[in-house]
Amino acid sequence: MGKKKNAAPANALKHPNAIGIKESLGYTFGDIGNLLVLTFISSYLKVFYTDSLMVNFDPVKVSNDLTVLFLIVRLWDTVNDPLWGLIVDSRKPTKDGKFRPYIKWLAVPLGFSMAICFLNISKFISSYVVILAFAYISYTIYGMLYTGMNIPYGSLASVITDDPKGRTLLSTFRSIGGGVGGAVVTLIGQMIIYDKIKDGNETISKFNSDKALIFALILAVASTLAYFVCFKSTKERVRTPDEKKKINVKKTYGPIFKSVPFITVTLSGVLISGLLQYGSFNQYLFKNYFGNSDLSVINTLCTYAPMAIMIPIMPKLVEKFGKKELCVFGLVLSSGASIFNAAFLPDVTIYFVMQALTGLGYSFLSITNWAIVTDVIDYNEYKTGDHSESAIYAVYTFSRNLGQTIADSGGMQLLKSTGYGPKFVNTVTKTVGSVGHNIYKICTVVPAIVYTLILVLMVIYPLSKKRLEPIQAELMKRRAEVDEKLKEFDEI
Repeated sequence: MGKKKNAAPANALKHPNAIGIKESLGYTFGDIGNLLVLTFISSYLKVFYTDSLMVNFDPVKVSNDLTVLFLIVRLWDTVNDPLWGLIVDSRKPTKDGKFRPYIKWLAVPLGFSMAICFLNISKFISSYVVILAFAYISYTIYGMLYTGMNIPYGSLASVITDDPKGRTLLSTFRSIGGGVGGAVVTLIGQMIIYDKIKDGNETISKFNSDKALIFALILAVASTLAYFVCFKSTKERVRTPDEKKKINVKKTYGPIFKSVPFITVTLSGVLISGLLQYGSFNQYLFKNYFGNSDLSVINTLCTYAPMAIMIPIMPKLVEKFGKKELCVFGLVLSSGASIFNAAFLPDVTIYFVMQALTGLGYSFLSITNWAIVTDVIDYNEYKTGDHSESAIYAVYTFSRNLGQTIADSGGMQLLKSTGYGPKFVNTVTKTVGSVGHNIYKICTVVPAIVYTLILVLMVIYPLSKKRLEPIQAELMKRRAEVDEKLKEFDEI
């Protein structure tokens, strides 16, 4: 009898929406799909445009037109994000749930829209206007489909579970998925899409557009399979009272722009996404300064190896110290290491040591980032009673696209300022003031500044471990009451 009495409190401690490794792993495949397409676009599309699609045209005109292209397409994405959020939130759930159907519907179109971006039509079309129009149309369609996938996928985490431990588990596994998808593209892509050519004693890396298209098609198929695994392996179980309400734009978006947690996370989203997108310019750094595009493989390892080390222990660290606290610690490390690389122009070995330290520090933010976003969604629900997670997530996605817009269009102008053009596509220079040296500077100074700004924002971000605990306890109580009411309604 005594044993049975002792067992009840232990069972009562288990969260009603707790999840395990199996479903977290299924959710992981969604970000594997995301990063297979996103990383390939982010890493190689600029190089494809400058070194293949438009290489035969005036470099100044191409640089200016690509700057405008990235600006316009990305600005459209910033409009597209809130629209997708409102569309998703306004639709009634189907038998597959509210968010999962989008993963099934958009998997195939998204993957192949990415591949089409790498079709080198300049081989059979000589009109610059037509080539530029193709770039606009293909990149815009890809961006719209990616947003249509990413907003429901990100929102899905908030209805898979509302258990704080489960949220951390999903964010951790999402980071694993992102790491796997990103690493596959960068590690294998380098070996496939670059040809090695001899220029005297130098070995130069040359972009091969045919191989890029073949690899893109392979990734399209792989991402589609990953999305379907995610769809089949996840379940929407958190029920909220406002599922069938019409969306009130003012009511939904008004309060969040007065929320300090949302503002700081949104601004950090601009910087994080911009920094990740800006990293694509490292393709020029490795081939035109260090003289070896394969070094991007080492750079990828510097980013993902520390993350792989931290992932198994991150849930325990979060439980003990809190997400904000760990992020601040990590960003101090990332900021310091990136400032060193920018200031001292080290040799390649020291450069990658600093990159590894930067990756280690960033892993704290990367692994917990999506759990932080769901914390902000919870905070908004706690303050307003509104659970419009897709609309809120859409604004955060908007901020990330804004960061990518700034990184792409601003980065193209910085690349132009280095003097890069067709005659430097297959050259290596390191002397001060040369194209290669200038590329090194823009690839190190900007990250140093951005990491420091993210650190400042995370210090300001107010949702510490101590402050979150009572908020999550109150929401758990409210949701239990909602569940009871909905069960009573279902029985009628």
